[in-house]
Amino acid sequence: MSSVRIGVDTGGTFTDVVLLDEKSGRIVTTKTPSTPANPAEGFMAGVHKVLEAHAGSRALDAVSALVHGTTVATNQLLEDRPDGTSHLGFVTTEGFGSVLEIARQSVPDGYGNSYFWVKPPRIVPVHRVRTVGGRLDHLGREVRPFDEEQAADVARWFRERGVTAIGVCFLHSYANPGHERRMREVLEREHPEAVVSLSSDVLREYREYERSVTTLVDAAVKPIMRRYIESLSERLGRPFSVMKSNGGVLSAAEVVHQPITTVLSGPAAGALGAALIAGTAGHPSAITLDGGGTSTDVAVVVNGEPSLTTEGGIGRYPCKIPMIDIVTVGAGGGSIAWISPEGTLKAGPRSAGADPGPICYGRGGTEVTVTDAHVFLGRVPPHLLGGEMSLDVAAARAGVEALAARLGLTPERCATGILEISAFNQSNAIRQITVQRGLDVRDFPMVAFGGSGPLLACRLIDILGLPAVIVPPDPGNVSAFGLLTVDVKNDYVRTHVARDPSPETIGEILADLEAQAADALHREGFAEHVYARSADLRYYGQAYEVRVPAPDGPVDEAWLAAIAERFHAEHERLYGYGYRDDPRHVVEWVNLRVSGIGPITRPKIARRPRQEHEPSPVATRDVYYEQWGRTVIYRRADLGAGAVVHGPAVIEEYGSTLPVHPGFTVTMDDYGNLVVVSDDR
Repeated sequence: MSSVRIGVDTGGTFTDVVLLDEKSGRIVTTKTPSTPANPAEGFMAGVHKVLEAHAGSRALDAVSALVHGTTVATNQLLEDRPDGTSHLGFVTTEGFGSVLEIARQSVPDGYGNSYFWVKPPRIVPVHRVRTVGGRLDHLGREVRPFDEEQAADVARWFRERGVTAIGVCFLHSYANPGHERRMREVLEREHPEAVVSLSSDVLREYREYERSVTTLVDAAVKPIMRRYIESLSERLGRPFSVMKSNGGVLSAAEVVHQPITTVLSGPAAGALGAALIAGTAGHPSAITLDGGGTSTDVAVVVNGEPSLTTEGGIGRYPCKIPMIDIVTVGAGGGSIAWISPEGTLKAGPRSAGADPGPICYGRGGTEVTVTDAHVFLGRVPPHLLGGEMSLDVAAARAGVEALAARLGLTPERCATGILEISAFNQSNAIRQITVQRGLDVRDFPMVAFGGSGPLLACRLIDILGLPAVIVPPDPGNVSAFGLLTVDVKNDYVRTHVARDPSPETIGEILADLEAQAADALHREGFAEHVYARSADLRYYGQAYEVRVPAPDGPVDEAWLAAIAERFHAEHERLYGYGYRDDPRHVVEWVNLRVSGIGPITRPKIARRPRQEHEPSPVATRDVYYEQWGRTVIYRRADLGAGAVVHGPAVIEEYGSTLPVHPGFTVTMDDYGNLVVVSDDR
């Protein structure tokens, strides 16, 4: 039997699976309902299902690699469960026990001033924060010795109160991790049941508050991730890898030691898969929109690479680990429509999820969702997954009619209103990732994928002025496909603040970071290594930095000058000004970064045969766009390259549906993508 690679993306509603036959290049896709109570069950069901579809057997013997995208590790934090961090404690330097309480004095968007904003609970309440004596300066030199006796008292205090996950963040440990490592030794001796995260391991970078919270998030999710990985490993009986939020993967055995790196792993895979699809079709820069059952994730790809950030977060917790720059909005197929206290119609962010799901699923859902609105309007067929999952159209209609009656609207106006609100929620997320980053949204085609991603494509073209929307083959499985396109990648950072850096010092730090990356890649089984360097710089006196790529090779004065020139150019591009020729504004170096990459062979996207004849619809049904009308239905599998479909129409496939509104035209390109454009452009 030929070797195969499998990607599994666990979403809020469905678990998506893609199998790649490495010898023939054949790609097999499938979906199965997610199992929120135990995600491993949906995972295994999906793996067995795709293996049976490929070879008629559930045997895992032929699987050469299995990659998983999941947010299991962080769901409890995203959902703000009361027990989400009840097992968590924090150790910091004596005199700095209020670092979490002080936090940052910034007010979230949407509040005019701090008077109306209530400070949320901290990730660790003050009564579970303990301090230990000892002090380092900003260069890592010891000012006061580490107090081992006090450290032992702290460890015993946590043990007696059943605190089993502990984050350690000492002042200036990015410059010298010695005190933190001694604290870990004390915890291992006095409280061996505890799971410990050190800030010098998680994020060796300055800014104490962000480093503390990032470390605590890592500690909080370690026990959950370990249990989940152990459960999956037991069921699979073989190694597997997990997608990271930085656009790389890591073996499950390594992920349990750094679970915070898996934040947004599913959305990151989707952005990477969409980038490969768009680039192959001749669009190196694009917006990616991943519409799922619970939310929509939006990213921007520039010159083939999704934008990265270290200013992301998990819910309300800032996390400075490198991650693909993704904006998430609660606008998915399961988003619930509701009436505000003022009597206006709203949609999301609360979702019906997979259980009970929308009303039309027939699993006990009682609240109208975006999917129910699509079903009522005839834009979604009365079944999903190629007929595997029947939908209750009558129940969806009854739900929409009841909501419409409460609003004093016709059912059609109510349903289209729900979809319009969802479209504007998605468009706001797109503007946030483009316009607020200095990009013109009209310059980017959009890749729409995920089960609900293509449903509002035509409206988003109208709202945003997009040049086109590209709907890939099997759009519901693009995130799972993206898992098969990802290199192994580890990121390392070191803070080194200097206005006149020494080439020797910079070279030593980069060499040390590259050595750490090499060790990790060796453990992953890679003999071939690729290193990507970058540096964070700023003008002296600024509070935040600009990241620029750094070249390979030896570090000398010319190398430093080249980085400074890149910084000037990038600062001018981002902010419209720079101080290249003004000696009063000195460039300050802040952080040095290295990514260690273990490259893989990416799947090739095959060209499709040309469509010789005009495509023929397979059916008609009543669909509401501006009015009810008998509308032609096309099966995507029947379309070849060059096929053209004019709206009004609906194009259906196994995992998704594309409603083509009047005034829009869809053309299938050479790689099987459906390209949607407005007839007015």
